[in-house]
Amino acid sequence: MSARIFSPAKTAMQSGKAKTGYWILEFEPEMPRKIDPLMGYTTSGDMKSQIRLTFETKEEAIAYAEKNGLSFRVQEPKETKRRQISYAENFRYDRKIPWTH
Repeated sequence: MSARIFSPAKTAMQSGKAKTGYWILEFEPEMPRKIDPLMGYTTSGDMKSQIRLTFETKEEAIAYAEKNGLSFRVQEPKETKRRQISYAENFRYDRKIPWTH
């Protein structure tokens, strides 16, 4: 039984960093999902795929996995680079790329 420890990224629907900064321990699927022939739903007999444990820090999640004898892998979050520009930058006279319309 293996687990994945990660910190979720912000959703595309938000501009701030709400609901980020915590860590999740999620179990890897032990059996593949299959499509139910009658209804067309995707099903799985793996009950551990429904478990998501949240932790305040990465160290807490690692300690939990080690205490319970779980093999795990840690996915580090990617740092985002944000360009600070203002609306006035569009109208500068010394733009490197001139307006083309």
